[in-house]
Amino acid sequence: MTTVLDHLSIATPALADGWDLFRGALGGTWAYGEASPGFWWGQLEFAAGPKIELMKPDGTPEAAFLERFLAAHGPGPHHFNFIVSDITVTLDRVRAHGIEPVGVNLDNPHWKEAFLHPRQAHGIVIQVAQQDGNPDGEAPAELGEPGPPASFDLIEHHVGDLGRATALFRDVLDGQLESVDAETAEVTWPGGKRIRLVHEAGLPLDGALHHVRFARPGSFSPAERERAALLAKRLGLTVELAG
Repeated sequence: MTTVLDHLSIATPALADGWDLFRGALGGTWAYGEASPGFWWGQLEFAAGPKIELMKPDGTPEAAFLERFLAAHGPGPHHFNFIVSDITVTLDRVRAHGIEPVGVNLDNPHWKEAFLHPRQAHGIVIQVAQQDGNPDGEAPAELGEPGPPASFDLIEHHVGDLGRATALFRDVLDGQLESVDAETAEVTWPGGKRIRLVHEAGLPLDGALHHVRFARPGSFSPAERERAALLAKRLGLTVELAG
């Protein structure tokens, strides 16, 4: 049984800012993507760390869930995705942790999935999926040229119940607990994938994504930092750039 933090998905009504930030400024390379019922999605991968996925509603009735999210929150982080080798084992662990998964669909042999509601997953949707093969979607023409490659080396997520959140990511989702104290816990998965959990009381839904961090050798120029901050703000994110 293996579980890997695969990607952070970001909902947006337009893709240009996402391509400019994650491709043009941070050097992401096209992984794959395609149209799904209600939305189009595409993923970029980095020198290390999880992928970034951009999701855009397509205006059909099936897009209602994503349009509701954007109407309520604006562009921003939508879900964490974990790829698992055996989703039935994962769902047993989820239920043993006291969470009832939603949106369970095990009918497609190539993509079986389920979701943890943000009220039970510390402020963000968590998707678990068992995948057989990868889509072959072509890169969109507007993707543009990549900037210098960077590593996606940290997601910082603030939670109200640090102990229970740590148990979810460690015990249910197979993370390796690298460090822990009264206020923080860092959990990792293979390939440089890292979530730092930080205790913060009074958060809606008991949690919120605080920021993401990208790093590359050398340093980011002031102009690069300014550009990244502006694009990230349009996407509902805070991005830290580390040299």
